[in-house]
Amino acid sequence: MRNNFYKTALLMFLLSPSLFGVDFHLLTDYRNGGINHTEKELDKKLAQESYWNDYLKNVDTSFGYFESYIDILICDKSKSQLSIYKKDDNNTYQLKKEYSAYTGKMKGDKRKEGDLRTPVGVYNIVKKITKVSSFYGPMAFVTSYPNIYDKYRGKTGQGIWIHGLPIKQKRDEFTKGCIAINNQNIESLNRNIDISKTILITTKESIKKEVSKKQLSKILANLFAWRYSWIYNDIDTYLSFYASGFKCFDGMNFEQFKKYKTRIFNKNEKKTIVFKQINAILYPDTKDIFKITFLEKYKLNNFSFTRNKVLIVKLTGNKFNIIVEK
Repeated sequence: MRNNFYKTALLMFLLSPSLFGVDFHLLTDYRNGGINHTEKELDKKLAQESYWNDYLKNVDTSFGYFESYIDILICDKSKSQLSIYKKDDNNTYQLKKEYSAYTGKMKGDKRKEGDLRTPVGVYNIVKKITKVSSFYGPMAFVTSYPNIYDKYRGKTGQGIWIHGLPIKQKRDEFTKGCIAINNQNIESLNRNIDISKTILITTKESIKKEVSKKQLSKILANLFAWRYSWIYNDIDTYLSFYASGFKCFDGMNFEQFKKYKTRIFNKNEKKTIVFKQINAILYPDTKDIFKITFLEKYKLNNFSFTRNKVLIVKLTGNKFNIIVEK
């Protein structure tokens, strides 16, 4: 029943060019080669920059491309400020709240445990803690520092929170690396965000708003070109998307990864790979490093899984290279 529904939907899509903007080349491909051949052509079109240029025209790319996040927290360390941007009914991000914030005593990006710096990067809110020492106010939000890019660069440390101020104790006007706001504001933050749909961006200076749509089109086209080579077992093209200094999150280097993937691709198995909930963001204080996250649905004949995927990529010209993957 479900397969029949999808086949019917695809046929309607293919046979209604005036409604969906499908070109007659695809109809001819379908007529001559059937659904599977047409699906391959559509996968190829998803890897074209022109598609993403058109798609992004009316998309709010103030801070990147987001399918998963409703709330964006920006911590501008230069202004000692934490801001909430929330997606509205028009799918644009509007400034909702601004809070004065304390950050690490020392300037610059966090490098190691105990350096008294607040990290610069892109983080998730892992959980909320309501039972905390009174030093941290009424609650704390735990961030995902160190993320895979932090670990790739050898950063150490942990326990970077957004928290309140001491209820009983006195404190200095800085932190050991956390982000601290007053207790009324931490309560306000709690009311105004859904932590499962919130991303935190921490910067040394004011974040660049309106990320280049041209760059994002290249990033998304590369993402689907990488997927295309993966689906259709083109090992040489697939590996060309990886930097020579690539490391997998489990420590596998490029040569080890190449041998592993070559064995897999040599099986020439038919597979289905679907990317959903895609997010792509220019990494703060860089011009060409992007963090890409998505939900990957992977299926072989007798095996399938769904998992969250993270790529850190460097965009050079029209091509990205994957630096680290999880």
